[in-house]
Amino acid sequence: MKKLFVCLFCLVPMMANAAVTYRVQKTWSTDEDGVKHDGFASKHRFYAGGMYDFSMWQNYTAGDMTADGQNTSGFDVMLGVRLFDTFRIEADYFNARAKWNDFAINTNTAFLNAIVDARIDGLYRMFYPQKLIPYIGAGVGATWVSGDNINVASDTVASFAVLAGLGVELGERFTLDIGYRYVYMLKPGIEGIADLAPNANQLRIGARVNF
Repeated sequence: MKKLFVCLFCLVPMMANAAVTYRVQKTWSTDEDGVKHDGFASKHRFYAGGMYDFSMWQNYTAGDMTADGQNTSGFDVMLGVRLFDTFRIEADYFNARAKWNDFAINTNTAFLNAIVDARIDGLYRMFYPQKLIPYIGAGVGATWVSGDNINVASDTVASFAVLAGLGVELGERFTLDIGYRYVYMLKPGIEGIADLAPNANQLRIGARVNF
């Protein structure tokens, strides 16, 4: 038993040193004037990108009337600016064809998104270097709507979005983006079903180039 206590006592310094090795450390970068700032955002302030969207349009039911939402494809292009390592704002253009049963509408949406990145390595050396960057965000914008063999009462409606995803950094210049977005558009007044507010769950994949 005495030998066991001696061995455990000898292990204490080793465990303490191991704790120091994995200790969370501040890694703020400092400019020439001694001002601390975010490292990645200051080096790559702007980005541009594109996304492929797989949209699953939701069903609409009112009384005996049912409109079955179909799955369609679309695309995004975006330009963004990083204000901090953990916060960015982007302008997003989204094009899609929304389809139910035997009718459809064409949509073009301009979003302004606010996005929070879980970039930890700019603050703490816990996962350094961090390659996987989860994010969440929300967007507000306007959608221009045109009917496809059907009339719509309003050609412009307000739109909203919530989004989440994962950025996979393949070097500092290139980021693979895999995500989800929920899109909700106010009622454009589709002929025969004026109460239909187009909304969809979207699976998205694309890339961003950091400047």
